[in-house]
Amino acid sequence: MLNYALTFLAIALIAALFGYGGIATASAGIAQFIFVIFLLLFIGSLFLHAMRATNSNDRRRSESTQ
Repeated sequence: MLNYALTFLAIALIAALFGYGGIATASAGIAQFIFVIFLLLFIGSLFLHAMRATNSNDRRRSESTQ
């Protein structure tokens, strides 16, 4: 997903270099949108991973005391 964001950013920069303002604006908007989605999914993944690690540590502790 991050590759798509970087691709659209490169398209936006090249289009801006050649003077295609509309295409550059659209590509930059798409790149920004995809990057935000990537960040949200990444942060969600980190949060879920931390929650699972905490739960598995709690289970190990309860199993070892029994």
